[in-house]
Amino acid sequence: MSPMLMPKRVKHRKEQRGRMKGLSKGGKKLAYGEYGLQALEPGWITSKQIESARVALTRSIKRGGKVWINVFPHKPVTKKPAETRQGGGKGAPELWVAVVKPGKIMFEISGVHLDVAKEAVRLASHKLPIKTKFVYEE
Repeated sequence: MSPMLMPKRVKHRKEQRGRMKGLSKGGKKLAYGEYGLQALEPGWITSKQIESARVALTRSIKRGGKVWINVFPHKPVTKKPAETRQGGGKGAPELWVAVVKPGKIMFEISGVHLDVAKEAVRLASHKLPIKTKFVYEE
């Protein structure tokens, strides 16, 4: 199993949550592949979710074609330990997430047939916590 995605180094160890208003700024069109998985709602995608979606995609296309991942978990999310009293500062970084806004193409595939790609993307979309849609070049 490949290691979980996370930045090599960051400027700040902890980050504020921020808000996810508006549409994706870029990455709305297919850049590399013929087929893609596009986000329809905003959300945080964890590195584990990205990895399990990637595994689902590559298993489904049975080592044919090529897969691109267009999201990277740059944002640290902190959590306080369970049953801890309030106060005592912000919790320790627990996991890394990618902030995804509507319109962002998260995964791309090429080199496989349309129905194979459709099924692969369907399986991968079940691993993600947001609504998605299958997109392809006309």
